[in-house]
Amino acid sequence: MERLEERGRVCDVLVIGSGAGGLATAIVAKKHGLSVIVIEKEPVFGGTTAFSGGVLWIPGNRHGKVNNPADTREAARRYMKAETGNWFDEGAVDAFLDAGPKMLDWFERQTTVKFVPTLYPDYHPTVDGGVDVGRSVLAEPFDTSALGDNLKRLRPPLSTITFMGMMFNSSNADIKHFFNATKSLTSFTYVLKRLAAHAGEVARYGRGVQVTSGNALAARLAKSCFDLGIPILTETPALRLVKEADRVTGAEVGGTEPGTIIARRGVVLACGGYAQDLARRADVYAHLRSGQAGHYSPVPEGNAGDGIRLGEAAGGAFDAEFPQPAAWMPVSRVPGKGVFPHLLDRYKPGMIAVLSNGKRFTNESESYHDVGAAMIASGEAAAWLICDHRTIRKYGLGHAKPAPMPLSLWLRSGYLEKGRTLAELAQACGIEPAALEATVADFNRGAREGRDEAFHRGETSFNRYLADPENKPNPCVAPVEQGPFYAVKLEMGDLGTFDGLKTTVPGEVLDRAGAVIPGLFAVGNDRASIMGGNYPGAGITLGPAMTFGWITGRYLAGIAPDATNREEAA
Repeated sequence: MERLEERGRVCDVLVIGSGAGGLATAIVAKKHGLSVIVIEKEPVFGGTTAFSGGVLWIPGNRHGKVNNPADTREAARRYMKAETGNWFDEGAVDAFLDAGPKMLDWFERQTTVKFVPTLYPDYHPTVDGGVDVGRSVLAEPFDTSALGDNLKRLRPPLSTITFMGMMFNSSNADIKHFFNATKSLTSFTYVLKRLAAHAGEVARYGRGVQVTSGNALAARLAKSCFDLGIPILTETPALRLVKEADRVTGAEVGGTEPGTIIARRGVVLACGGYAQDLARRADVYAHLRSGQAGHYSPVPEGNAGDGIRLGEAAGGAFDAEFPQPAAWMPVSRVPGKGVFPHLLDRYKPGMIAVLSNGKRFTNESESYHDVGAAMIASGEAAAWLICDHRTIRKYGLGHAKPAPMPLSLWLRSGYLEKGRTLAELAQACGIEPAALEATVADFNRGAREGRDEAFHRGETSFNRYLADPENKPNPCVAPVEQGPFYAVKLEMGDLGTFDGLKTTVPGEVLDRAGAVIPGLFAVGNDRASIMGGNYPGAGITLGPAMTFGWITGRYLAGIAPDATNREEAA
């Protein structure tokens, strides 16, 4: 033990994984007096968090109360009960609703982590307890040069959602300026300054340092760790857990310094779930089991189910039981670039999605999860997102950018298909031509008056949130009628998994008999989601990940859930 202590290989808490759940746990445990080591198998830290939108769903948070002071805990509880149905976990939901706002305030007081309000509605605002605004917050933008030498170890943002390496929030004024650069001298000047500043950052640091969204959240959490003296050991995979009698006491690790790390209080599994565990998802995802070809997740390849396998090897219980085991995301494959998640374009007017039979199958302006679930229910492995020339030049389509960026590159690579007529486009895509023409004709009749008679697109606040408010009378709906026409192929992907290890509310991993495995904890996507395989709002992964990380970190430090205000402020 002495030799291990001399080498810094003994701690109170060992956290395996460096996403939001793991880093939140580490920071809270350290702040309450425990020694902590974080290990990460990849050469970069930040996990899926660094690729994400950086949004947290925290009902009752102080930022949200500014925009919706009438919201209540009881309404949020009713909403979660309606959304989770048979998977409603009363104890875990109550703990989340009680602790979430406290967690947010604690991190903003005690660390570099800061948030700003958003105007996101719940994804199903018309469901009992749903709201039009007030429950989602966003990580405040961050200058990552503050990380110093550790900047090179921060996972970069997903390249397909940046522009020349620059990051924007969906609500950021930057986006409007870039869209209007050819129409407004003010926007043109703004864009030139933004490009020049970004070029300067790349020249100095090798990458853009003004980051937003999940990259900002990951960077802020990591900066807080470094400020507290918490080491984040990258390229250090956990190979197996160490047990003494029935207690987990540490882990054997590989990498440049293989050996054992002893954890006196507990080992925390925070490896991000199993989105890239090809064998497990082939066994769990219904569309893969049924033979629908293809699943292309933008989640980091390192999220390969390590934490769940470690937990199972120690006796932990994992069951793939949720009707929807992952947060579905329609994606398109960009030649030479990777996977593009369709987060924004589907909401814009003048776009529709069809199957190979030429028919629409869903409200395109519902959440990515709902659209993905509709794709799976259709029985087809892919769909096509279609628009006309006016629409693609105004909004872009998938990874293809709007005017003034040329479309030729995306057409030559095969990423986009084009047809002078709908029939010609249909033939290029393998869609039934007559059916597509009939679908568009039916859609256009209502669309000219701002109506979607088939799927009622644009009739909820969430549908309208990411649409175009300047398109009247319905920001989500416009006819598809001015050729040439364009299409991009949508395929199935996900943003992470919902099924995970079974735990107590404080995160203790349970065995098959329902007994606690002493010394072993799980947070983030390694722990079964309290959402029951549903996706009620923006940030329902990161919100619970950080909230239960806060709960778990305090539990490891011996802080009772009903601690006094003085203890909560510490």
